[in-house]
Amino acid sequence: MPQYRSAHRAALRSASRPALRPALGLGATAALLLAGCAAPAPERAPAAVPRPPATSTPAPDPQAVEPLAPTGEVEMLVSGLSAPWSVVPLANGSALITERDGARILEATASGEVREVGTVPGVVPGGEGGLLGIAVPEGEAPVVYAYLTAADDNRIVRLPLGGGAGSLTLGEVEEVLTGIPKNTTHNGGRIAFGPDGMLYATVGDAQQVDAAQDPASLSGKILRMTPDGAAPDDNPMPGSLVYSMGHRNPQGLAWDSEGGMWAAEFGQNTWDELNRIEPGANYGWPIVEGEGGDDRFVDPVVQWATDDASPSGIAIVGGTVFIANLRGERLWAVDVDGGEPRPSFVGELGRLRDAVAAPDGSLWMLTNNTDGRGAPREGDDRLVRIELGPAA
Repeated sequence: MPQYRSAHRAALRSASRPALRPALGLGATAALLLAGCAAPAPERAPAAVPRPPATSTPAPDPQAVEPLAPTGEVEMLVSGLSAPWSVVPLANGSALITERDGARILEATASGEVREVGTVPGVVPGGEGGLLGIAVPEGEAPVVYAYLTAADDNRIVRLPLGGGAGSLTLGEVEEVLTGIPKNTTHNGGRIAFGPDGMLYATVGDAQQVDAAQDPASLSGKILRMTPDGAAPDDNPMPGSLVYSMGHRNPQGLAWDSEGGMWAAEFGQNTWDELNRIEPGANYGWPIVEGEGGDDRFVDPVVQWATDDASPSGIAIVGGTVFIANLRGERLWAVDVDGGEPRPSFVGELGRLRDAVAAPDGSLWMLTNNTDGRGAPREGDDRLVRIELGPAA
């Protein structure tokens, strides 16, 4: 069962950040048939996914703070994905989706088309590594950033996006940050642009657990950098990309309406965590797992038994953090102002890899049953949409 904790707030320097603006993105159902990357799967005729009847449920205000919960039926937007890892809406109405092992970026358009944008060069998949998180900055020339596993390291790259909706292409890859330690597991991999315009990245300990407490190492950290990969002048440690430390394998990253930063991470054998991230804070791994009651470290806001969670992507809509869980095969909802965490879809969709705040106030989720650890179901893997409404 989950345990809700009040986060220990150390006396740390904090930055003033504006609230996030709601994103724009996908507005129609689509279907996708893709082959597996390790061995080609038999071809199947793609089938349209019927869109459920429209409902009269009003979309919640993404900037409101009332607690929210899933309402209505699950709507399938894209099916037939192969080990998808990250999804991001675009201002042109499309959405981009990454496939971990095939190193492909796909475009799902508002008109219902799903197509390959391109393959990211230099990706060397293996274990939990491959093409992982993607991010698109607001108000910039069309470009996509990607976190990937290469031959010798994890790295962040960017690629220009050419063309318009339904015809996007990838330009030449440009390195933003290299030398992030890699391993078969604990690669982290989520990237996102914060309300301050800086690029944030979650980095696992790459199975070198002591590195999470080493401020000179990039492992076991949340990093903050300029869009060009440099350390901002107002980072906690001058000249360093390290924003917070003491993380085991964080893969969730999101901001609330007041600019507060949240992250979810995998525990080892006891506790998974949802943390409220403060600049310069230490979250304890490997000295503590979960709540440690040690003044040197910040305790999680919520912790779960690892069988119940294994959290990956998170999204914040209104005043609620939604957490996609792999091993636990459920969606957790945690209100930013406190209260008891709420589970949804337990065992119904299988493993959940990502959760994203959609442009219309709904929630998107990526299932992850084709990554070698799940039990694929008909149509897996999928991008699905869930309407949200006030929590009971």
